[in-house]
Amino acid sequence: MAVPKKRQSHARTAKRRSHNAVKPMQLQNCPQCQEPRPSHVVCPKCGNYMGRTLVEVGG
Repeated sequence: MAVPKKRQSHARTAKRRSHNAVKPMQLQNCPQCQEPRPSHVVCPKCGNYMGRTLVEVGG
């Protein structure tokens, strides 16, 4: 089994991990009810997607 010969420095480790940060979710307003929702997802408030009602939301 391969084992590293030298320990990696903190700077090198931090450079590698610099792209691992969690980015905030990108939200867009629903064109029907103006409720914020993720793009390419059925609106949880009204159930519309791409101008059609795909999910019946009771409430």
